[in-house]
Amino acid sequence: MLPSSLILAVLATVPAAVSAAGTLGFALGDTLSNGNCKMQADYEADFDALKSVSTLVRTYSASSCNTAQQILPAAVAKGFKVVLGVWPDTDDAYNLDKTALQSALSDSSNAGAVYAITVGSEALYRGSLTAQALLSKIQDMQSTFPSMKIGTADSWNKFQDGTADPIIQGGVKLILANAFSYWQGQTLTNSSHSYLDDLNQAFGHVQTVAGSLDIEIWNGETGWPTDGGTNYESAIAGTQNAATFYQQGVCAALAWGFNVFYFEAFDEPSKPASIGTNGESEDETHWGAYTADRVAKFPMSC
Repeated sequence: MLPSSLILAVLATVPAAVSAAGTLGFALGDTLSNGNCKMQADYEADFDALKSVSTLVRTYSASSCNTAQQILPAAVAKGFKVVLGVWPDTDDAYNLDKTALQSALSDSSNAGAVYAITVGSEALYRGSLTAQALLSKIQDMQSTFPSMKIGTADSWNKFQDGTADPIIQGGVKLILANAFSYWQGQTLTNSSHSYLDDLNQAFGHVQTVAGSLDIEIWNGETGWPTDGGTNYESAIAGTQNAATFYQQGVCAALAWGFNVFYFEAFDEPSKPASIGTNGESEDETHWGAYTADRVAKFPMSC
């Protein structure tokens, strides 16, 4: 069970709670269904679809599709906050994203729409960077934007098994721990238990290593593929299964005080297939809680 002290710490970091417990946000792609880059008007339409459920989103690269320049004015217009992503796996990618952020945040009104900046998305899980190398880039980003909340996102087990300890001990302000029962091949029956247990392990280890409650911790991604998605071992794709996981897993996490980013807001039909840990091609175009046309697939209320 989640320690009461950790519940209080999580609740203390909530920016705009949708309930008495945790906050719900959405992971958001930067392309339309035809593969074209989203523009400000497209993000405004995204926010209009999401605003009854959440006013917080996270992205993955500031420079790809000129995301920072396009999404921040939309967030300002619609009253949203954005966690902006930076891709640090190569120096070129990192520098492109850093430059894009410097340009976008030179406008003070845009800066007001930024909730945080995350450097890395599962870089430790992929082995793209060591923890010390990733920490160095996080610290560089913090020195570039000293007033911003800077952190990173990675798989829950990298925050649980000691891999990310240098980051936890390095003064990072925000940690997003991704946790997918689906990608662990769990049955729907066991998916919520597995998901909540993963979060509990990751959050507990972070708190222990940090020695304080000063680090803000979120579930950075979770979700379940809907109709048209690929089955993975014992995890069966389907809209009804996604709805069940949302109610039994995500809603439970929110009730416990976890802050959660659901992956993802909208289907991305142009997204290429990925290769799972079993070596098989896995569809990633049907993970949205909403269709690409911004129609909800199942109720979002808890």
